[in-house]
Order: sequence, then structure tokens, then C-alpha cells
Amino acid sequence: MSAPDGATRTARVPRFTRAERVTHWVNATLWFVCIATGAMFRFGIGQSIITDRGLARNIHVIAGLGILVAFLFAIVGRWGAALRRDLARFNRFSRDDVRWLRTFGGDRKVRLGKFNPGQKLNATFIGAAAVILAATGSIMKWNKSFSTDIRTGADFVHGWFALFVGISVFFHIVLALRDREALAGMVGGTVSATWAKDHRPAWYAETRTAPTAAAEPVTAGGPTAVDA
Repeated sequence: MSAPDGATRTARVPRFTRAERVTHWVNATLWFVCIATGAMFRFGIGQSIITDRGLARNIHVIAGLGILVAFLFAIVGRWGAALRRDLARFNRFSRDDVRWLRTFGGDRKVRLGKFNPGQKLNATFIGAAAVILAATGSIMKWNKSFSTDIRTGADFVHGWFALFVGISVFFHIVLALRDREALAGMVGGTVSATWAKDHRPAWYAETRTAPTAAAEPVTAGGPTAVDA
């Protein structure tokens, strides 16, 4: 691969809209609150912060339901157009995606789209887990209408899914910190053209030809409102 010139090194490609970034950080905050409060009233971890387990449990329930409410609000209306397009990407796996999975990301010749297969699988899991945790958590919270077996099953499923979500979130944070350019895309909305060409070549080519990016596909400044 030829060395990028100065213009390419400084060019920025719009990656996430403001609505997508707000949605991500709101949900990240709510997930953190759920994990922290769940650890408090279930295992007593960090109980010095909130000594009342009942209060921690109520905050946990509100934050958990808030995840679904915030997500539903984010995908409606004009502001959710880019998010809806990105959600559709999670259901599509190309041959390059399959090669990436088979080599555990070791094949550097694959032409990945906007998200790598690991991100697609993780997003799908987190979305499904949010629904399952909300359902089982509601059964545990408002349990008078349910039998003992259903309540016990809900508690079992809720606990295991919460554990897997915690593990998933931990590795998501670790990987994000390892790739500062990708993290910059979720903070400021843009990534360098060099990173896009090297790590997401199929998506970079898409931004160069998409109608929404035709007017200004690459910028030399900060975030733009272009949906990409």
C-alpha cells in the first residue's frame, strides 16, 4: 500500500451522526448504572456508595427500562435515519466477514464494511440481552402474578445474561481503548481517511460513492452532520 499523502493523513471521514453518538453514550451510561447497581444489591459490591439496597434496586430497574426507552426514542423520526441504516448493517454478513471470523480477525486482506463481524455479533447480543433482561427483571420486580417456578427461572436467566453482558461490555471497552481512532469516531463523529481505508475499506469506498456523501465525502475539519 502506498504511503498516504499529507491531505489524506489529515482528512476526516464522517462516521457517526450526533444522534448516533448521543444514543451510544446514553445507553453506555445506563448499562453502567445497571451493572453497578446490580453488583451493589446482589453481591454487596460498592455498597458504601449506595447503602440502601432497596434504593439501588429501584435505580437498577429504572435504568434497565430506560435502555429500551432511550433506544426506541433514538430510532424514530428523522434523527434516527442513520441509526436505522447502521442497525440494518448488523444483519448482513459478507464473504469477507466470514473470512474475518474464520481467521479470528487475522486475515488482513479482507475488505470490511462499517463494522467488523465481532462488532455486529456483539451489537446483536447486547440488543437481545436488553430485551431478555428487561423481561426477566420485570418478572422479578412485579412478581405477584407469577408462580414460584417462573420467578426462579427469571432470576436464573437474568443473572447469567447480566454476567455475559458485563463480560461483553468489559471487552468492548478494552478494544475501544486499543483503537483510539475508532473511539474518536464515537466521540467526535469522524475518523481519519487513512484509518477508514486501512481498517474499513469497503465502507470507505461506500462513503465516496453514496449520494449523501457526494457533496462532501471527506472533510479536513471536525465532525459534520453528514449521515454516513
